[in-house]
Formats: sequence, structure tokens, C-alpha cells
Amino acid sequence: MPIRTTTPRTTTPHATSPRTKNRASPLHKVRYAVRHPERVPRYLRRLARDLRLRLSTRDHIAYYRAVMRDDTARSPEAAVGSASHERWLALGKMQYDYLLWHGLRPDDRVLDIGCGNLRAGWRLIDYLDAGHYHGIDISPDILLAAQDVVVGRGLQAKLPHLSLVRDLRLAALPEAYFTVVHAHSVFSHSPREVIEECLAHVARVLAPGGYFDFTFNRTDGPEHHVLREDFYYRTDTLVRLAADHGLAARFMEDWEELPHRQSKIRVTHRAAHGEEAA
Repeated sequence: MPIRTTTPRTTTPHATSPRTKNRASPLHKVRYAVRHPERVPRYLRRLARDLRLRLSTRDHIAYYRAVMRDDTARSPEAAVGSASHERWLALGKMQYDYLLWHGLRPDDRVLDIGCGNLRAGWRLIDYLDAGHYHGIDISPDILLAAQDVVVGRGLQAKLPHLSLVRDLRLAALPEAYFTVVHAHSVFSHSPREVIEECLAHVARVLAPGGYFDFTFNRTDGPEHHVLREDFYYRTDTLVRLAADHGLAARFMEDWEELPHRQSKIRVTHRAAHGEEAA
């Protein structure tokens, strides 16, 4: 039976670092190392990997594909940002419940960009009509882990589509087909050119009246990145980028009530946004 819920919201505010913090600054790094010395060896390993991959990859997609290969070899669940299996389940349920609360129906056609090892995807596959879930990812390693989740959860009869992509142009996907497009923890790991590539093409695959939800690391200070893996953007920057590609975007205040460090923006066709506002 599909997993259902009636109240995905919570009144517990999520804990965040100050939004003006620049995690790329040397001063912040020194202060962080003093406060958390046990985390320094892991940071140094990431730094060494970053230097190696910058020399051996041609662009950010290739860079992050290599990061995912390395992380997935250690733990597929950790590779998608979950410190434990319990946290993997909780974060997936949070995403799924939020979509349900916003009206997701079994007959919706969902595109899950950066589907990973189906942290939220297995719940969506279970709930949606057969063949209505399409997950894409740049990492072949994490997609193999996603297949293991499909088998482990006994979801083969729901006919999920799991596709490897080389970029976010969505070129192989049908026009005006998906009623819900979802990208969790994708733009938080993406430089501006990758985000623009996705926004430039998502309108083509988005059905009339559909929407595209994405999360991002929000800052109210300088935009910055840490080791080309974690990117921090101002909300107005992403709203303007969407507008540049003929899309309407709005900040999702209700997502801020959930226990998650990233923020969320919803993008729609401009006409649909105007109708909603009216």
C-alpha cells in the first residue's frame, strides 16, 4: 500500500548558522577548526580530494560525478548527505510529506533531478501510479545504489525510470510532460552556470500548471562556495535567474518551518504564477 500522511508540517523551527556567515573565509575556517578539532582530518581529506579532482576533471559536472563516486563507495546514504540510516529515512519522508501536503496525487508525473539513491524517491515510487516516477542523476554509482533500493523495497512493478545524464539540459525528456519537478540538495552543490543550465531547460519539460521545487543553501551575506562542493546563494539571485529564463519563482516560507538547513524555492511558468496570484 502507498505510504500516506496528512500533516507533513511541523512547528519545530530548524537550527541554522547565521545567514551572513562566509564559510569560505580563512577566519571562519580557523575558528571552526578551533571549535571542532575532531572534524579537521575529514576537512583535510576533502581538501586533498578537491585539489586532485580540479586537476583531473574538465568541468563541474565531471568534478561532482567523481565526488559522488568516491562518497558512494564509502556509503550511498552518506553520499546523499545522510549521517545515518535513520536520518536518511527522516529526510526522505520530510520531502515526500511536503509534496503530499502541497497536493501531490498518484497520477502526477514526477521528475526527480538528482534522485540519488532514492532517499525520497522510493516513497514517491510507491505512492505514484506505475511509470509516473522518473529519477535522473549524473552519477552512475549512485544510480546503481538506487536500483538496489528499488529491489530492496520490492518496487519493481511500479516501473520507475532511473536515467543517467551528462548535464542538466534534460534533452532526452518529453516536452510539457512533468507536473512536478523536484531537486533536493542539487543546487546546493552547483555553481551558477549549472543552475542556469537547468533553469534554461526545465520550462520545456514542465507541464502547464506544474511546478519545480528546488532547495539551496541560503545566505544573506556574500555568495560563496566551500571546496566546490557546497554553494551558498542569496534568494534574490536565484529568483532573478529564474526570471531571466521566463519563469516565476517564490520563496517557500512553509518549508522554513521544517527541520532542514536548506531553503526552498518554487518555480512555475509565468502564466501559471499569475493565475495563482489572481
